[in-house]
Amino acid sequence: MIRVAYVIPTLDQSGAERQLTLLATSLPRETYAVRVFALQRGGPYLKSLTDAGIEVRVLGKRFRLDPLTWYRLRRELRSFQPDIVQSFLFAANSYVRLPGVTPPTAKIVVSERCVDSWKRGWQLSLDRRQISRTHALTANSNSVADFYASVGVPRHLITVIPNALPLTESLFSRQQARDILGLTHEHKVVGFVGRLAPQKRLHDLIWAFQLLHQIVDSARLVLIGSGPERDALAELATRFGCRDRVVFTGHREDASALMAAFDAFVLASDFEGMSNSLMEAMSIGLPCIASDIPPNRELITDGETGLLFPVGKSPDLTKLAARVLADPELAKRLGQAARERIEKHHKVEQMVAAHESVYHRLLNSSAG
Repeated sequence: MIRVAYVIPTLDQSGAERQLTLLATSLPRETYAVRVFALQRGGPYLKSLTDAGIEVRVLGKRFRLDPLTWYRLRRELRSFQPDIVQSFLFAANSYVRLPGVTPPTAKIVVSERCVDSWKRGWQLSLDRRQISRTHALTANSNSVADFYASVGVPRHLITVIPNALPLTESLFSRQQARDILGLTHEHKVVGFVGRLAPQKRLHDLIWAFQLLHQIVDSARLVLIGSGPERDALAELATRFGCRDRVVFTGHREDASALMAAFDAFVLASDFEGMSNSLMEAMSIGLPCIASDIPPNRELITDGETGLLFPVGKSPDLTKLAARVLADPELAKRLGQAARERIEKHHKVEQMVAAHESVYHRLLNSSAG
C-alpha cells in the first residue's frame, strides 16, 4: 500500500482544490491510502473528500509563518508516515519543504498551478532555496513548466500533467439558468466565471461589453464569482452606462451549472496556469473567446476550438463576441470542437495515471 499525503492551504471552491479532490478520490483504493491536510481551513471540497472516505485534517494556520502549523503538520506527517507528500500552491509547497516537517523517507512532489508572475523576489528566492528538498514538480501546463524552469527549477524535476475535467450534464437547462439570473430567452449572454481579481482583466471585458451592447441591443454580461475587484467593476459599468445590463452574482456553489445560460464564455486574463473555468465552458460546448496567452493557446486553437484576442485589446474582444453572437453556425462549430478537445485530452483517468507514473518513478528510484 502506497501512502500519499496531500497538503493544500484550503479546500475552497477553486481550481487547485478541485484537481486535488479529483486526484485523491480517483486513485485506486486497493493501491493507495490517502490523507489530506488543509493548512488554513476546510471548504466545499472537504465534504467531497470525506464522503469518499478520505481523512481530512484542518490545521488552523493563522499567520504566514505559523510555528504551531509547522508543528501540527510535522506531527501529522510523522504519524501518517507517507511515502509521497504532494503539496499544492505556494504556502503548502513552502511548508512541506521546511526543515523537519516531512519524514526523511518520503518523496516530496510540489504542484504549481499558474504562471506565477505575481510572486515577489523573496518568494522566488524561497522556491529556489527549497529545490534541494524537492523530488518532483508537477505543472498543469507547458507554460507553467517553462516559467518554473526559467526561475531555476531543473527541467528533469518537472512533469507536465494537464488539468482534468469529468464530463457531466448540467444541473440546469438553458432557461432554468437564465431564470435564476433574471434573464430571458431573447438575451444574448456573454459570461465569465472565476475570481474577480486583477489578473482576470475584467475591466477589459466591461469595456468590450460597453461597445458590444451598442451593436447588440439584447446583449447582457454575467460575471459569476467574488473578489476584490467587484466594486470597482460595478462602478466602471455605471460610468459606461451599462450597469443595468451587467449581472454580478457573487460567489455561487452552482457556478458551473449557471454557464448553461451563456451564449459565449470570455476569459481576458493576462496570466493563467490552465483555466478550470475555461475548460468547463469548453466541456459544455460553449464557444469561448480568450486572451492570446500561452496557457490559453494550450486549450484553444484559434478559429477551431475557440477564438483568441490580444491581451488588453477590448475592441478586438468586442468584434469577436459580436461575430459569435451573430453567427449560430460558427458558435456551434467552435463549441462542438471545444467539447471534443476536453473529452479527448483532459480525462480524469489520464490525469490520475500521470500522477501514478510520477509516484512509481520516485519510489522505484528510492528502492534502487
